[in-house]
Amino acid sequence: MTWYSEIPARRTRQLLGDAWLVFWSLLWIWVALRLYDLIMNLAKPGLAVAEGATDLAGRFTSAGDSLGQVPLVGGTLQSPFDGMAGASESIAQAGQTAADAVGVLARFLAISLAVLGIASWAMFWVPLRVAFIRRATAARRFLDSSDDLDLFALRAMARQPLHLLARVSDDPAGAWRRGDKRVIGQLASLELRSEGLRVPAGLSATDQ
Repeated sequence: MTWYSEIPARRTRQLLGDAWLVFWSLLWIWVALRLYDLIMNLAKPGLAVAEGATDLAGRFTSAGDSLGQVPLVGGTLQSPFDGMAGASESIAQAGQTAADAVGVLARFLAISLAVLGIASWAMFWVPLRVAFIRRATAARRFLDSSDDLDLFALRAMARQPLHLLARVSDDPAGAWRRGDKRVIGQLASLELRSEGLRVPAGLSATDQ
C-alpha cells in the first residue's frame, strides 16, 4: 500500500496532518480524563456515607450479637440493634448507589467528550487519507511498464484542467495519438502527480 505521497510538499502535509491527528487525539483523551476525575469528586460524599454506614452497621451487629448472649433477655436486647444495623446497611447501599451513578455519568461524559473531540478532526482528515491511499495504491499497480503511461496520459487529458494540458502541448490529444513519448510522459506525470506519485525513472527516458 502507498501511505504517503512521493511529492515532497504533499508528503510533508500528510505527515503533519497525521501527527496532528495523534496529538489532537491525545489532547482530548487527556481532557476527558481530567473531566472524569473532576466528576468523580462528586462521588466522594456518597462513598463516605457508604463507608461510614457500613462501619456503623458492623458495630450495631457486633453489639447486638454480644447482647444476644445475655440469658433470658438477650433476644429482646439484640432486636433493636439488628434493626439499626439493617437501617445502616440501607443507608450504605444508598450511598454506594449514588456513587455508582456518578461513576457511570463520569465515564459517559468523558468518553463522549473524547470521541467528539477526536472526531472533530478525524472525520475531516481520515477520509482524505483513506481516499489518497486507495487511489495511490491503485495507480501504482498499473505502473509495470512504459506502456502503462498511455493510460495515465489518457486520464490526464480527460481529467486535468485545460491550462495544465496546454503547458504540456498545444495538441496533447494529437501527440498522444502519434505516440509522442515526451508528451505522453509529461501527461502521465501530470496525472500521477495528482495522485501523489511520480513516473518511475525506469519507465521513461524523458525529463519529468
